[in-house]
Amino acid sequence: MALARIKHGLQEKLYLGNLDAKRDWGFAGDYVEAMWRMLQQKKADDYVIATGETHSVREFLEEAFSYAGLSWKKYVKIDQRYFRPTEVDCLIGDSSKAQKILKWKPKVNFSQLVRMMVDSDMKLVAKELYGIKGEQK
Repeated sequence: MALARIKHGLQEKLYLGNLDAKRDWGFAGDYVEAMWRMLQQKKADDYVIATGETHSVREFLEEAFSYAGLSWKKYVKIDQRYFRPTEVDCLIGDSSKAQKILKWKPKVNFSQLVRMMVDSDMKLVAKELYGIKGEQK
């Protein structure tokens, strides 16, 4: 949302903590499909639902700001207050069991996810500002 607000001139900076933290970013719609597939099973079981890919917060910023036509380095500032005292450096899931048993795999990749998020936030801010659907970027 901060990126959309920056793009529309409503915000000047985005303050973040650890840009090197790596996460397994995934699309909620893909995860809902996995949940539905779990519910179709005759026997309940535990599954890890994840993309199996890891991307840093920095990579997320690069993708999002680039898609919006901006340089993240101009707008993002590091603030020590946003560093977590018990930071987990890398979070990545192994969904091989879900892929095998549920025949599930994520359909939306990292780049697509980031673009979907940027598009959604741009539309929300444009609607707030102009009362319109908003533009794609």
